[in-house]
Amino acid sequence: MPTTSGYSMPFGTFRRSIMGVGNDHNQVHSMDVNGGDSSTGYHCELGSFEHQVFRRFRALSASSGDELLSLDWVTKLLDAFIACQEDFKDVLSKNEVDLAKPPLDKFVTEFFDRSIRALDICNAIRDGIEKIRLWHKHLEIVSNAFESKSRNVIVEGQFRRAKKALTDLAIVMLDDNKESASMFSHRNRSFGRPNKGKEHKQKSGHSRSLSWSVPNSWSACKQLQLIANGLIPPKSHEISATNGLANVVYTMGFVLMFVLWALVAAIPCQDRSLQVQFTVPRQFSWGTPLNLLHIRIMDESKKRERKNSVGLLKEIYQMEQSIHVITDLVDSVNKFPLSEEQKEEVQTGVKEMSHVCNTFKNGLDPLERQLREVFLKIMSCRTEGLEILGRAQS
Repeated sequence: MPTTSGYSMPFGTFRRSIMGVGNDHNQVHSMDVNGGDSSTGYHCELGSFEHQVFRRFRALSASSGDELLSLDWVTKLLDAFIACQEDFKDVLSKNEVDLAKPPLDKFVTEFFDRSIRALDICNAIRDGIEKIRLWHKHLEIVSNAFESKSRNVIVEGQFRRAKKALTDLAIVMLDDNKESASMFSHRNRSFGRPNKGKEHKQKSGHSRSLSWSVPNSWSACKQLQLIANGLIPPKSHEISATNGLANVVYTMGFVLMFVLWALVAAIPCQDRSLQVQFTVPRQFSWGTPLNLLHIRIMDESKKRERKNSVGLLKEIYQMEQSIHVITDLVDSVNKFPLSEEQKEEVQTGVKEMSHVCNTFKNGLDPLERQLREVFLKIMSCRTEGLEILGRAQS
C-alpha cells in the first residue's frame, strides 16, 4: 500500500480557492491571493480551513498497517474531527451575519439536521464500546483461569474453567444482535449534558438521550446512507453567492460523515456495514487523504469479511485470534500433565490474550471520553448555530 508520508502540499494547492467548483468539470479554480483587496485575508482564512482538514487527515492516511484502525488510531481520528469542528465553529461565528442569507441558510440548516443522525450514531458507537467491555470481562476470566502460584504448573481444573469462560464469551458475542442489542438500547445511556436533578441521580449518572432513542430496527448503515445522500458539493453560483462559505459547510459535513463511517467500520454497533454509497470528492485538497483512507479501510474489510468479524478494530481482530488459539488448545488437550511443548503453547497463547486484555483495559475509557467530547461538540455546534440563525432571521 503506497503511503503519503513523504507528500507535501504544494503552495499552488494551498492557493486554490474554496470559491470555485466548476459545474461541468468538477474543477477547483485557483484564486489570486496576491491582490490587495480586503477580501484576501477572508479567502485565505477559508482556504486555511480546507488546508487544516487536509493536513490532519493526511497524517491519519499515512499510518502504518499496524496502526490503522487500532484504538490509538481511532482516538487520533476523533482528535482530528474535534480540531476540524472547532475550526468550523470559528468560521461560522466570524460570519454570523451571512448564515441566514440564502442559499447559505439552506446549507447550514441541512448540516444541523444531519447532526441529529450523527448524535444517534455516537450513542450506538458507545453501546459498541460497552459490548467490547463485556467481551473484555469474559476474556479476563479466560486469562485468569490459567494463573497459578506456580507458573510452570497447569492442571486440568484450569482448563475446565477456561473452557466454560470461552463458552460464555462465545454466547455473549453470538447474542450481539438480539438480547445484547436490546439490553444496551434499553439502558438509554447517552452523552447528553448532565442533569443535576433527581432524574439524573436515579439513572446512575446518565442523562436522558438528547437524540432519538435507538429501537431494535435502527440501522447504523441506513443512518450513514441518509447522511451521505444529502452531501452534494455546492455549485459554482452557490459558492459565489455565499462568498465561499458553502464549501466550508460541505467540507465539514463530509468530514462528519466520513469519521462516523470509519467509527462504524471499527466498532461493533447495530446493523453495521461498510456498504454505504458515497464518493470522496477529488476537487478538494482534502479529498486525497480521505480517498486513500477509504480505500485502505475497504481493503481491510475485504480481508476480514470472510471471518464474519464484528468490527475492524485492530484489537478486536487480536482478541478473535487469541480466542481461536486458546480454544484449539483447550479442545486438543485430553491428557494431563501437559508436555513441555504443550505448556509452552498454552503460556504463549495466554500471554497474547493478556496483552489484548491490557490494551482494552487501558484504551476503552479514553476512547469513550473522546467519543463523549465528539458528541458534545456536535451538539453544542448545532445548538449555537441554530441560535445564530434564529437571531439573524428575527
